[in-house]
Amino acid sequence: MLAGLIFAIEDADDRPGTLAATLPFGGLTLIEFQARLLIAGGVSQIIVVVARLTPELLGAIARIGRRGASVDVVRTAREASEKLHPLARVLVVADGLVTTGDVIQLMTQDGGDALLTVSDRDAAHGFERVGADTAWAGLARLDAKRIAEVAVMPRDYDFQSTLLRVAAQAHAEHVPLSFAAAAGHGIERDSRALATRGNALLAALVSRPRPWADRFVLAPLARLALPPLMARAVPSWALAAAGIVTGALALAGVMFEIAWVGVALAIVAALLFTIGGALAWLRDEERLARFQNAAIPALAAACALLVGHVTSVQDATATGWTLGIALVVAAALAERASSGPRSRGRPKRWWWGSATAYLLVILPLAILGLPLIALAAAGSYAAVTLAAVIEGFRQEP
Repeated sequence: MLAGLIFAIEDADDRPGTLAATLPFGGLTLIEFQARLLIAGGVSQIIVVVARLTPELLGAIARIGRRGASVDVVRTAREASEKLHPLARVLVVADGLVTTGDVIQLMTQDGGDALLTVSDRDAAHGFERVGADTAWAGLARLDAKRIAEVAVMPRDYDFQSTLLRVAAQAHAEHVPLSFAAAAGHGIERDSRALATRGNALLAALVSRPRPWADRFVLAPLARLALPPLMARAVPSWALAAAGIVTGALALAGVMFEIAWVGVALAIVAALLFTIGGALAWLRDEERLARFQNAAIPALAAACALLVGHVTSVQDATATGWTLGIALVVAAALAERASSGPRSRGRPKRWWWGSATAYLLVILPLAILGLPLIALAAAGSYAAVTLAAVIEGFRQEP
């Protein structure tokens, strides 16, 4: 069994009376973000160590409880020890720690006691020293008996520091924090610094590796829009609704034989769905996030099919229908193949097609009044993408 132990005791540096754990971070509170990472890492029980309960902390704990893990609040090591199964492995999260899912996954690997460490010269503010030239980087994997050992010590001992010393004396393995991971890892108790880190998290969320159209067209615009939307607490459903309305206008534009206007509006709708999906994911609105992620390819397919339909009706031939259907089929097969079980661990190539990429290929040719050539070009792009995915499978050992 894997459990999580989160410390939520210290006040924010610039907000006396406000716990650092309840400061806003990436659309959540910091403790909710920590809990989300732990749950994603396989934690089924979370224990929150507090000195006092505030309304903000109570609200955050209630929301964490809706994520599928049991949540217990304790004040002492003895209470924590009583809540833990004797054979549990415990992931300890320092007060105010900001980290990434990759670092959490590193610490969930099988093994005995382990401390995430950095060299003393690279230690960030708030890291406690655990050796002559080594500092604790705020994460640990410990047996439940270490908490039990702290429980028998005097109650006025600092729980977090004492637990760290007990683990160090038990010769816990030192797991070095990689240089690449260190950029997104640290202890923050300042609201402004956390806001900056939260914006960086949002930027990373919409800029994760993906085909060129999404990464270089949609992602930069989403990075600009997300922070002010988060600051104004714009609801995720509002972005979804705006995307639906814009998508409907896009299809109407194609129906009224203004193909380029419809395609341009479809790209705007894809941007709205991208932003709305990121907001929904951060706010744990999984159904809404999945809907918006699925809406982008669905709208692109509808737009392409409608362009083909309108063109076929105008020309009294089946060419438009044939090209539109061929584009959608090739794109769907390429997406299914590149996202299937055999493709896990194999990132998509930057030049591969995507729903937004096909719309961007269609747009300039539609502006020139060449809808059939636009569909043929996008269909060829989808076919080349599909061929590249299949060739990747052939080259596997």
